[in-house]
Amino acid sequence: MKVGYAEVVENERVYGNMHEMWLRAPELAHGAYPGQFVMLRCSDDAAYADGGAGHADDPLLPRPMSYYRVRDGAGGPEWAILYDVVGRGTGWLARRRPGDRVYGWGPLGNGYKVGRTSRNLLLVGGGIGVAPLVWLADEACAKGLSVTMIVGARTAELLYPARLLAPQVEVIVTTDDGSAGREGFVTGPFAELLEWCDQAFACGPTPMFRALAEAARRAKVRRSVQALLEERMACGTGICYGCAVDVRVRGGRAMKLVCKDGPRFELRDVY
Repeated sequence: MKVGYAEVVENERVYGNMHEMWLRAPELAHGAYPGQFVMLRCSDDAAYADGGAGHADDPLLPRPMSYYRVRDGAGGPEWAILYDVVGRGTGWLARRRPGDRVYGWGPLGNGYKVGRTSRNLLLVGGGIGVAPLVWLADEACAKGLSVTMIVGARTAELLYPARLLAPQVEVIVTTDDGSAGREGFVTGPFAELLEWCDQAFACGPTPMFRALAEAARRAKVRRSVQALLEERMACGTGICYGCAVDVRVRGGRAMKLVCKDGPRFELRDVY
């Protein structure tokens, strides 16, 4: 893990309320792989100069952001985050312009693991949960693996655009209201494709994880389904214990930290 400032290279709205920010700070992504994350401080340095006093509009807690994509930029390696503008922290990020700096630390956590013998990968993303899966899809396609990605959202306006994915990815779209793709939830195509895949990888809200776990049990097809959990956290390093989750372990259950033990867990061990 490294700590430091990242320079904003680009920061644009890509669809709906979702923004893509490219940053230049190779040390904050050195050795990173899909599923890991970085903690970003979403306020000006002045908010920290006096311990936060007098800066009520500046969120004091940093935000965990999945690595979304990487590329070779003109000034060296660059990496991106995909974020939904929903509050003060992400609102502050949306106002950054090229040349601005964002303070952060990373890479953090345990990301996705693709087995050496896996050839068919099934990816399931709900809402902003598509972010870490995009980089995983990029890496898998570059290695010649077969990738099918199920992208779900409440309505068409909230869908991640399939045109932004690697062309080799087979995309299945679902919307709750039927405004695009298949009407319904991601669980339908997930259950249908579970036998086809060697491994499955998912990221999204808790209700989606619960539904996927139930669909997997009903399908009676035993596959590794790696879930990337999303939890609020203040440190990202296992100090604050604010992201503890109850996980099945040998002999019972135990509390694990999403930031340190995860965010990758086997779906059946959590739900």
